[in-house]
Amino acid sequence: MTIIQRIGLASAFKVGLAVYGCIGLIAGVFCSAVAFAGIHLAGHPHIPFAPWGGLLALILCPLIYGLIGGIGAIISAFLYNLASEWVGGLQVEIK
Repeated sequence: MTIIQRIGLASAFKVGLAVYGCIGLIAGVFCSAVAFAGIHLAGHPHIPFAPWGGLLALILCPLIYGLIGGIGAIISAFLYNLASEWVGGLQVEIK
């Protein structure tokens, strides 16, 4: 048995950023598809940037999902580190 006693906050942030960034990319593709499907409805003269909404979703969704996921991973790792000091860590069997 191996015991995981601490999780590095920086490594947790990087993993959370990467994983949730990929999830955000998938969500961005769906948001972009919805935005591009509704472009013909947004032919209003007061919304000249409506066609760019789909591309903006492809850029913003991975960034926002990634940052929120990274921050969530830091919080989770910090709480795990606190709890592992009290109870001794997580036992893992590695073959």
